[in-house]
Amino acid sequence: MTETKHIPVLLEEILGYFDLKNSKKVLDCTFGGGGHARAFLEASPGVKVVAIDKDPGAGDRVKDLVGEYGDRLRFYDMSFDELDRIEEDGFDCILFDLGVSSFQLDEPQRGFSFRHEADVDMRLDPREGLSAGDFLEKASREDLVKAVRDYGEELSWGKVVRAIEGARGRGVLGNTQSFADLVAGAVETKFKGKPSRIHPATKTFQGIRMAVNDEIGQIERALPKAFDKLVIGGILAVISFHSLEDRLVKRFFRRMAGRPEHRLDSTPGDMREVYAKMLTSKPIMVGVEEMRINPRSRSARLRILKKEKNINYE
Repeated sequence: MTETKHIPVLLEEILGYFDLKNSKKVLDCTFGGGGHARAFLEASPGVKVVAIDKDPGAGDRVKDLVGEYGDRLRFYDMSFDELDRIEEDGFDCILFDLGVSSFQLDEPQRGFSFRHEADVDMRLDPREGLSAGDFLEKASREDLVKAVRDYGEELSWGKVVRAIEGARGRGVLGNTQSFADLVAGAVETKFKGKPSRIHPATKTFQGIRMAVNDEIGQIERALPKAFDKLVIGGILAVISFHSLEDRLVKRFFRRMAGRPEHRLDSTPGDMREVYAKMLTSKPIMVGVEEMRINPRSRSARLRILKKEKNINYE
């Protein structure tokens, strides 16, 4: 494989479930750096891959693979929640690798990280929507609370939201480092007297990014569309990096398997329909060696579903 900044997460585990032999068709819903897509193409000469990504940089990165594999790889510049618009159907395997790629994190001008001074942008597709800086200046209190408390899971969300509202119009919210300093000043940085292991702005940055890109909504819209694109016996694999993402995936998988979605789900068994089998009752986590090589993989969770029948929407 040619080296990229992006290391494909849980690759061996995914290849084991996909079992890419003979003429299989794979949909990679999050092309990113192309690590997973390349591995699928290398697994067997009969494998064909359709890849999706709305990051403008992905279109440039995919050119090398197209040069190597020709018409075995087809790329769509779009968000994965629009995957029902692609021409191809009947996939044997579908992968979602959720979250932000190394390419995006390591490009200072994208504004995802406070490690570099830049405009607070955070858009996965900078060609559309509000930047994070504009969101911080204009969002309602309700939307700020959802971003910081619900998506970022920041315990000191009230202090952070008040700090954001108080900083509006002062030029603080549009710069990664000044915004990070604002959040750090609002958050309690010690727990039981010990310094926090992560930067105090980490959770807030994550929550704002998820809000700006509607990441939860996109996953909710995309999973049923992906399931419809699978053949009977096809495999759906999802890697998540956030508890909210994993909860959505878990509940969708359980619903497709005819199981209660959560402990408060009291729907009678005879009212449930079984469309799939969960091949992982608990998420697969990265091993010690992979975590050593790729520290960013430490929070990855992989869930696998096998389709058993089509959904009748009538």
